[in-house]
Amino acid sequence: MKKTLMAAGLLAALVQPALAADDDLRELRATRGDKGDWELIRNDSIRNIKTFGKQEDGKRIRSFKGEAEFEASLETLARIHFDVENYKKWFYETKEMKLLKKVSNTEYYYYARYNAPATLPDRDAVLHAIVEPYTARKGHMMLKVSAVPDYIPMVPGLVRVTAQEMNVKFTPQGGGKTLLEFEGYVDPGGLAPVWAINFVQRRAPYVSMVGLSRMTKLPMYTEPTAPSPFTFAQ
Repeated sequence: MKKTLMAAGLLAALVQPALAADDDLRELRATRGDKGDWELIRNDSIRNIKTFGKQEDGKRIRSFKGEAEFEASLETLARIHFDVENYKKWFYETKEMKLLKKVSNTEYYYYARYNAPATLPDRDAVLHAIVEPYTARKGHMMLKVSAVPDYIPMVPGLVRVTAQEMNVKFTPQGGGKTLLEFEGYVDPGGLAPVWAINFVQRRAPYVSMVGLSRMTKLPMYTEPTAPSPFTFAQ
């Protein structure tokens, strides 16, 4: 009898998370055609993170946006974003990132490789970043990222991301805090169910913000010993 009860308990523990995931997928399939206003996806009042999604005309995949307030300075958050090699420590399902070319103190190209879900092939992307440094008059820093798929040759076995657009706004709030606001759209290219891609994009912004929060505590960013590789303020 005890063995039977233990087996039943183990089965329930394995099945319940799967059912919860299935519920999420059914919800996403049901709402994937919705268009119009931004839909609140996650509101974490403890971590001060909000994420949103929206199905826009002319796009097969949902756009995303979000905001998060961190107990960290603008410089700390900027340095984390400029440190592309360490994105894999916090950015959702990132397997590899490396700097390809530094054009100037406010412009660079970098390469990213991402884990794909289930049996889908991994994706990679070549990204172009433009920094608009903080000024007292403007009151914020902007980081604008866009995909440039043809910048380097395709990598065998990987599917090149066809679109990855994101604007990130960093606004100091006083008291050592910074508000980060972001908005973007990603089309991973290749063959994959749209509802499955949207399912991932509902989760990626929130998971990335939680990871970013952990990075803001590291001394290498809070107490840097070298100049910033790119200009974050003027």
